Amino acid sequence: MTDIFSPLAFVRGPGMANRIMLAPLTNQQSHADGRMSQDEFHWLTMRAKGGFGLTMTCAAHVQRNGQGFPGQMGVWSDDHLEGLTRLASAIKAEGSISAVQLHHAGMRSPAEVIGEAPVCPSDNDETKARALTAAEVEQLTEDFIAAAVRSEKAGFDGVEIHGAHGYVLCQFLSGEINQRTDRWGGSLENRARIITDIIAGVRARCRPDFTLGLRLSPERFGLKLAEIRDFAQEVLRGGALDYLDMSLWDFRKAPVEEAFQGRSLMSYFTELDRSQTRLGVAGKVMSGDDAAEALAAGADFVLVGRGAILHHDWPRKVRADAHFKPISLPVTREHLRAEGLGEAFIGYMGGWPGFVATETTPTPAPVS
Repeated sequence: MTDIFSPLAFVRGPGMANRIMLAPLTNQQSHADGRMSQDEFHWLTMRAKGGFGLTMTCAAHVQRNGQGFPGQMGVWSDDHLEGLTRLASAIKAEGSISAVQLHHAGMRSPAEVIGEAPVCPSDNDETKARALTAAEVEQLTEDFIAAAVRSEKAGFDGVEIHGAHGYVLCQFLSGEINQRTDRWGGSLENRARIITDIIAGVRARCRPDFTLGLRLSPERFGLKLAEIRDFAQEVLRGGALDYLDMSLWDFRKAPVEEAFQGRSLMSYFTELDRSQTRLGVAGKVMSGDDAAEALAAGADFVLVGRGAILHHDWPRKVRADAHFKPISLPVTREHLRAEGLGEAFIGYMGGWPGFVATETTPTPAPVS
């Protein structure tokens, strides 16, 4: 069984000191124009200090109209470089790999946040999103690549392309949402074209040792497991990526599609030929035992989200106790402040049922 604290090398760039990556987490702490705030800086650098092998930002939008939530970090303008540069330097100073997650929300961009109708591969009645023109798809591709170049200029070790969770690249992959009839629609090859073009563009325009990852999710939003598995196999073998991050909601869950039930969703990806590309999984990896189980089931690394919110030093706690479990929910606002969350982030977490205690609800003791 792979040890969670064994190092992990990538084809390009620095290797992780362990198998624990900070999941990209929405936190709503940046300024309204996408510039880095002190709260965002503090939250992320605390995780780097806490022992994460790679510290990834929240989803950072690559176009102004791609914003998915208030207080989102931006990477679409050189105005963002000062904060990004400061963050990259601080993360790396703690011995953690630094990465920006590149994102565009597409039809999931709230009109009241972006000040206009959202965009989508095709017109979407439910979200009132309009279809991107061919020129706009080409510009979107360019802006993902330009954001990677900007991240490199800021000093980051790499980027991850967000192709999951129903955001714009996932919308292109979806055979239900994407109804285009041009070269970005129809076949899986066409629907995946924007992602493969972004990957190729980042590789062509960033330095040879720039680390490149891709996040995919295999279900919901009109996705078909067989298609995402086939696309995952293509990018794993292709050699342009350093890692594939599969976001599964729960790494133990069974597939939704009846034809694929009888085994774990994760197993459909760990069985693929990954060549030299690393495979990570996200989804309810909360304890040291969870991480060990995911690695034993074939993952090269795990991404930790909620556990990292609750404990900035989750990796160090697991190193000290292989069976470490996070503090039980709900937790107090004071606990979250002590773990480096700003008020905006705490307010956001307050919308998660049962996560933040009311003033009259005591915080339970840690689970031993």
